[in-house]
Amino acid sequence: MDNKCTTETVCAPSDNVVAREIEGEIVIVPLVAGIGDADDELYTLNETGRAVWTRLDGKKTLGEIATLLLKEYEAGDGAISESVLGFASALVDRGILSVV
Repeated sequence: MDNKCTTETVCAPSDNVVAREIEGEIVIVPLVAGIGDADDELYTLNETGRAVWTRLDGKKTLGEIATLLLKEYEAGDGAISESVLGFASALVDRGILSVV
């Protein structure tokens, strides 16, 4: 599909997944077949993915999320923005995130 997200894109978790925090990790469970790369696949997010995921509220733009993360993490603005956009684009492609 190649859904290229921009700093103006607003995303929220898809209605077709459930996410739970288990022992500090976010685990994403597809509720329907065809989500992700294979049937019955679970996704776990690393610290960076978790930081982005917890801010995907369907109201903030990806640019706003990158700005929030820039205040918390010591990394260049370009690196954080690139990571947020890449993460969101990949999850939109897999049907885990929806563009609002």
